[in-house]
Amino acid sequence: MARMIYDYTKSELESVSVNPNLFKRKLKKAVHSLLPHEIDHLQKWLSYFTINKPDLQNCLTEIDIEINQKGVC
Repeated sequence: MARMIYDYTKSELESVSVNPNLFKRKLKKAVHSLLPHEIDHLQKWLSYFTINKPDLQNCLTEIDIEINQKGVC
């Protein structure tokens, strides 16, 4: 079941990737709902997904800070 949540999170992020504010909001939600190993996988996927999307890369910087505060990484 956890894998389904991870896959749903990825598809949700893909669908809102045109709006950086909404993307960031959904990403914050994902950080709080996913398991630590799923967050690791998500970070790797996000690195690949945002290569050519500088607006979304800015969101990742803010989320990295939040992940570190949560103590996942």
